[in-house]
Amino acid sequence: MPSYRARFDATVTFTNGGGLQADGFLVDVPSADVTSAEVGELFLDSLGLLMAGEVRLDNLEIVEAAHKGTRGGPSAEGRSDGKPSYVELSHVIRDGMLTLPGLPGPELGKQLTREASREIYAPGTTFEIGLITMVTNTGTYMDSPYHRYADGHDLTGFSLERTADLPAVVVRLEDSGRLGIDTAALATYDVRGKAVLLHTGDDARFGTPEYVENPHFLTRDGAEWLIANGAVLVGIDAANIDDMTDGTRPAHSLLLGADIAIVEHLTNLAEVPPTGATFTATAPRVAGLGTFPVRAYARTS
Repeated sequence: MPSYRARFDATVTFTNGGGLQADGFLVDVPSADVTSAEVGELFLDSLGLLMAGEVRLDNLEIVEAAHKGTRGGPSAEGRSDGKPSYVELSHVIRDGMLTLPGLPGPELGKQLTREASREIYAPGTTFEIGLITMVTNTGTYMDSPYHRYADGHDLTGFSLERTADLPAVVVRLEDSGRLGIDTAALATYDVRGKAVLLHTGDDARFGTPEYVENPHFLTRDGAEWLIANGAVLVGIDAANIDDMTDGTRPAHSLLLGADIAIVEHLTNLAEVPPTGATFTATAPRVAGLGTFPVRAYARTS
């Protein structure tokens, strides 16, 4: 179902004197036919304003856009039939696909063909056994501490409690006008105990050389803020969680040093509500590997 936001200019007078003006303010709204009075209430709730008197809205426009989690705004609604709803967040792995320039694409083949299996099994019974050769940084994948640190644990070190059914918060950044995701972009979110999913919109370029041109990334202070505020997993739909021009890789170094799982190259985050969903990304229990593709998905109801 489509979601909507209201854009408007606002003038507020306070009962104890003074006033406030806002230009081009945006809030999430429950539907396209929301009233001006309802938008005004959402505006006040979003800022936590007390002792507000008259609220006047000008240039009110309702636009179809993904919700960004306005405080006091509409919550994510589940399916009317009561059945769980899921959103796929992983890229499909295909033969020869491009994840990042410079990394070889996967090669898919067959260890046992159906034709050859006819010589092994009873008449009418055939099997196929596939074969894949790939670098572990293929498609949508998870990083464990061993990816960065020789003494860090590998993929087997993450319990299911650390990577499955995590409450999720989606940080909308695709129209922020900035590539670096810093503390200012994160500070309004409650991330404690949550999977923090950074929605940049860069996944629209996945599989092309342009994917690595001016990608979004998490800054050092953004990573420090997420650690200090208790995030348990961080995902992003961009080419790298780090600024790829910075060889020190501060986001990887800090998050993995704090034993926080990283999931890179997510997709479809626009389909996940800002709050209320759960996130799962689990990798095979392969000993001695620091990264591996995952099946990542959100449950929205």
